[in-house]
Amino acid sequence: MNLIPLKGRVFQAVPGFEHYLRAELGSPLELGGPFFYSPDYTGPALWNRNVWLEPFRLEFDSIGEAARVLRSLQRNWAPVLFTQFRRGALIKEKLPSLNANPRPFPWLLPDSPMGGWTLLDNHTLLASAKSESPFPGGIIHFEEDKQGPPSRAYLKLEEALVRCRKWPLPGERCLDAGASPGGWTWVLAKLGAEVIAVDRSPPEDRILARPGVRFIRHDAFTLKPEDLGPLDWVFSDVVCYPPRLLEWIKKWLESGLCANFICTIKLQGEPDFETLRDFAALPGGRVVHLYHNKHELTWLRIAP
Repeated sequence: MNLIPLKGRVFQAVPGFEHYLRAELGSPLELGGPFFYSPDYTGPALWNRNVWLEPFRLEFDSIGEAARVLRSLQRNWAPVLFTQFRRGALIKEKLPSLNANPRPFPWLLPDSPMGGWTLLDNHTLLASAKSESPFPGGIIHFEEDKQGPPSRAYLKLEEALVRCRKWPLPGERCLDAGASPGGWTWVLAKLGAEVIAVDRSPPEDRILARPGVRFIRHDAFTLKPEDLGPLDWVFSDVVCYPPRLLEWIKKWLESGLCANFICTIKLQGEPDFETLRDFAALPGGRVVHLYHNKHELTWLRIAP
């Protein structure tokens, strides 16, 4: 057995967007499957499903030996296999099981770390006991409601709130910018929040009928923060060019009228990496690619 710590980080690409991650990292070493390795990249890497923060390579002789090493480091290990599937399944059987069932919302994430591992060949395991995503392999499934919300976009918001380990409490004031057809407003109203839904077109009638929902027919980006007053949360799933969203967010930050933000960065064509880096540099915030995101990213800023 030979355990070799690796300098740097291992990046697990979002399927279909490997070329974006490759462009961000510069000249990463491609390890196979979704994995890229960089010994010295320290900037924001946005197009990833997960980042392994303390990677190591384990050269092992037997399945039992590989499982024993992982168990000795911590409990929670999620496999992300792209080769050696049968051998990987045998190692997984010897590790503590993870709950893979769809989760209810809201669900408070445990604080325990989530590790990840894969096999590079028959006797080489790549792993990290610490990773950026709290979800196994960067993947989370929720119990879906096929009747209440008007679209599946609500799953993005549920994932973002669970990832932040915080969500609106009953009575808290929320702005839902670009609210139509109402999926995010549905989530917030279900939590008991007071929702100001702003869009040029109204959400569905059944969403507007929910207690605590008030609709304003307006372009959300031309409303000044002072027009709405202090808020507990600002949400945006508006389809717009990223620079316009960035400018709008900066106005809210400068106003000091809200501390919690979850905003989708919609992309058209090739991403504008310079603007995305500007989002990542906003004080107190971070940019992530959620499991339920598609050709888009999400900017999160949550008050301590």
